[in-house]
Amino acid sequence: MRFFPSSLLVGSALLLSGLAGCQSRTPDTAAGQPAAADMPADTTLPASPNDGITAQGIGDYIKVLASDAYQGRRPFTVGEQKTTVFLADEFKKLGLQPGPDGTYFQKVPLVEITGTPAPTMQISGGQQPLTLNYKTDYMAFTEQEKEKVAVKNSALVFAGYGVVAPEYGWNDYAGLDVKGKTVVVLVNDPGNAANDTTFFKGKAMTYYGRWDYKYEEAARHGAAGVLIVHDTKPAAYPWSVVQNSWSGAKLYGQMADKGASKCQVAGWLTLDAAKKLFTAAGQSYDEAYAAANKPGFKAWPLNLQASTSISNTLRRQESKNVVAVLPGTTRPTEYIVYSAHWDHLGVGIPVAGDSIYNGAADNASGCAALLSIAKAFQQAPDKPGRSIVFLAVTGEEQGLLGSMYYASHPLFPVASTVADLNMDDLPNLGPMRDLTVIGYGQSELDDYARAAAQEQGRYIQPDQNADKGYFFRSDHFSFAHVGVPSLYASGSADSWLKGKAYARRMGEEFEAKHYHQPSDEYSPESDFRGMEWDARLLYRVGSRLAAETTFPQWKPGSEFKAIREKSQAAR
Repeated sequence: MRFFPSSLLVGSALLLSGLAGCQSRTPDTAAGQPAAADMPADTTLPASPNDGITAQGIGDYIKVLASDAYQGRRPFTVGEQKTTVFLADEFKKLGLQPGPDGTYFQKVPLVEITGTPAPTMQISGGQQPLTLNYKTDYMAFTEQEKEKVAVKNSALVFAGYGVVAPEYGWNDYAGLDVKGKTVVVLVNDPGNAANDTTFFKGKAMTYYGRWDYKYEEAARHGAAGVLIVHDTKPAAYPWSVVQNSWSGAKLYGQMADKGASKCQVAGWLTLDAAKKLFTAAGQSYDEAYAAANKPGFKAWPLNLQASTSISNTLRRQESKNVVAVLPGTTRPTEYIVYSAHWDHLGVGIPVAGDSIYNGAADNASGCAALLSIAKAFQQAPDKPGRSIVFLAVTGEEQGLLGSMYYASHPLFPVASTVADLNMDDLPNLGPMRDLTVIGYGQSELDDYARAAAQEQGRYIQPDQNADKGYFFRSDHFSFAHVGVPSLYASGSADSWLKGKAYARRMGEEFEAKHYHQPSDEYSPESDFRGMEWDARLLYRVGSRLAAETTFPQWKPGSEFKAIREKSQAAR
């Protein structure tokens, strides 16, 4: 699932998934790459090997998974039942083994929390009381599985970006006790506002810029509440997205402590509301913002107190991940994971008389590639030395829920997992010259991808929208989060046959007319050869990894490097 701030999204559930989603299809030209041209000079296609991965096969899988009979593949519907059974049956037909418990399914317990926040948040302690209005000034939610949560006279503290990043020598919580208090933090990370590309990662967002990280970090420090100041440019989406994303029913992974380790109240402030807050505190928001962007920033109290509450309706259910394994011949206890999410948006608001959000590209395409790669490994004359795990996960559109559950409840040890190779929303523009890598520069998997791309006569380029944080918006991130090097890449910017301008036009058309729309459907007129090439490239990367004895590493400066090193040391 991909995220476009300007997409014609439908309903709050779709917008919520947008905040969890992936990269834009609208490409830019990377520095040092061939200049844009409407028609490339050489349109001779290289021959495809007979490895079992074909455009026809991928199209056939998409035709089934994106059919109306599967009702948009929303979790907890008949669409989930049909989808998960189909995937498991296909894995079984290929002769792949089930997971370690003898089944092709991993149960994923989820909780649906429908929160009704109080209509106002009361701010006291200033020269005069301040009332913030729900939706207009702030949004609030909770992950605590309680019928009611509240903060009452919770002291407000300005904690900069709310970041603890030892690799950058940055700690906004240094010397700060926020237990029972509510922290106010800025969106994105300190590097985004700087003109220094060596500061954090410059304009490219790090994990520390993600809203979910900020909520997690505040909870780790014992905060009762956390409010992120929304600013459209560094957030990369308008306030309307926040309004729709954080209202109504939301799915979360069930936790053993029923969310007690989370903040009671989490949410957002509009920029205008934040400025009013600082004014009420007798302070300047602009001065606070400037201070938060300088090394050595120290948090300070706002000398204000916040009070608000949320009433909740709870519903608990189970969804499923689908898993299959091809055991390795020489190193069977080391694993390479191929992942793709099977879910989409189900049946929703009709558009032009069609209410089924089929999700052909997002993400029947990834599941089709997953099955095709499984077929290639199974029919290869030389079986892989390491075990290959094929994982189709649930709940990506609700916030990477299935992959996050797998990462925290792995069927195969994380420390012995070599890499994750993720497939999500593969473009159907035909063969592509580029391979655009989301999160380029994070790990040595870039080098594996480059070698595989060169075998196909393609070039590799970084994500051209790194400031949007797309690396953190698809299922590969769940593996990165626990230290596993992850690759998320596809051809999207440079059509082999029709050039870059064509790729851009088609990307913009998909964004405007089809992304998260009922019109994202299977068409026999689609050119699935680009998906074939991407699937083959990832197959080649996995084959090389499976034949090696070493583990790819995170590169210096990656926020996931220390997690991996700790995990590997414990092996």
